[in-house]
Amino acid sequence: MEKKTIWDLQRDSVEQYREKGKLPIVVVLDNIRSLNNVGSVFRTADAFLVERLMLCGITATPPSAEIHKTALGAEDSVAWEYHESTTDCLQQLKSQGYTICCLEQVKGSVEMQKYTPEQGKGYAIVLGNEVNGVEQAVVDMSDVCLEIPQFGTKHSLNVSVSGGLAMWHFFKALKL
Repeated sequence: MEKKTIWDLQRDSVEQYREKGKLPIVVVLDNIRSLNNVGSVFRTADAFLVERLMLCGITATPPSAEIHKTALGAEDSVAWEYHESTTDCLQQLKSQGYTICCLEQVKGSVEMQKYTPEQGKGYAIVLGNEVNGVEQAVVDMSDVCLEIPQFGTKHSLNVSVSGGLAMWHFFKALKL
């Protein structure tokens, strides 16, 4: 097999990407401390046609050389907003009809593969801090808490990896 060239991939320009239809998915970053994780989430959001990112609390915002290092320009293609408070951001999204899906290990969580997003609905996927996870006040506001089953010795995945799995799960169910 021969690797595809950049011309074979026929990628959109930033302008073409912005004009494309997006999935009704918003990814909320709740106090993400690593700029590399922020950049990785931008890049994955670009790949799966996420509507926008909400960068909350201590989460860094573009422009940033560290974000760009992993985003590779996706910080220019993916729409984003900054909110000082994650709970205020979620109140806004709830008022717009989004279902709040917190990606967190909680009692009563639903295994992600058992959760089926529905066509015609909007979803906000909340990703939490690398050490402390999603704030309890944010968990309390969520409509559902989704958990990624794990079978090794560690109890968590990197936040950008978890976000990628969640975005893929929602993309598969909602793709245009």
